[in-house]
Amino acid sequence: MLKKHLFGVALGALMAAGSSAGARAEDVYIPLVSKGFQHQFWQAVKVGAEQAAKAANVKITFEGPETEAMVDKQIDMLSAALAKKPQAIGFAALDSKAAIPLLKKADAAKIPVIAFDSGVDSDIPLTTCTTDNLAAAGLAADKMADMIGDAGDVAVLVHDQTSRTGIDRRDGFLKRIKDKHPNIKIVSVQYGGGDQLKSTEITKSILQANPNIKGIFGANEGSAIGVLNGVKEMKKKIVVIGYDSGKQQKAAITSGEMAGAITQNPIGIGSCTVDAAVKALKGEKLPKVTDTGFYWYDKSNITDPKIAAVLYD
Repeated sequence: MLKKHLFGVALGALMAAGSSAGARAEDVYIPLVSKGFQHQFWQAVKVGAEQAAKAANVKITFEGPETEAMVDKQIDMLSAALAKKPQAIGFAALDSKAAIPLLKKADAAKIPVIAFDSGVDSDIPLTTCTTDNLAAAGLAADKMADMIGDAGDVAVLVHDQTSRTGIDRRDGFLKRIKDKHPNIKIVSVQYGGGDQLKSTEITKSILQANPNIKGIFGANEGSAIGVLNGVKEMKKKIVVIGYDSGKQQKAAITSGEMAGAITQNPIGIGSCTVDAAVKALKGEKLPKVTDTGFYWYDKSNITDPKIAAVLYD
């Protein structure tokens, strides 16, 4: 702990010393290993991280596997990042358990770990910069209930059942339906890896098997677009509720094809991750969870400045 404290003091001194120490402050290296890179959500997280890194005068990298199904590749990326002996690291886990051995190594090496978007089943991360996904998915369930007359068949299409976000968004939606909307029946919960094409095919299968279905909740950007495309291809009229943002979801909500979605604050998640890492290196205490917020948006409020600020293309 003394080593970390001394480094924190040194970092604080460097950052307070102004331009003459700038080059040395930039020697502080904080890699961020993301769940993916393909969705616009992650690009927005990257923007937030880069903005915070520039403000703090530290160096970051941001990478993730090509798809959110590549747990092994993400573990390899985390291992490679730790091998560079960074001063701190940010990590968004695809699997809430798989990375724990590597995170234990980081902890033993006194490398502060900041989790973002999706936490791990461990106390090693000093904080997790994330959306309250249980509450956000609960709100999506309430909105779905409002739109289908609080009765009927509904399905859920989730990106995975291994990440904290996948688990919490699924469980948040299911629990709210069970607790508050007893006349709604969940007829199917499926997993599409956040892949649009796979999620489209799963949606078509759900619709074929459940001809009376009234609505489907897509629990991330790729899932939601897959649901939307599947519904279009099957020429069905049902309530589609999404999660996250992106050009296609925004257009679908504006046109009325999608009823609405939950938006997170991806730029805020990125900046929170870097800010928390810098604070940890200065020896500051962090809360175990840093809630970065969420909003419901639909056709009626998509242009509201407060909402528009957390949407992305």
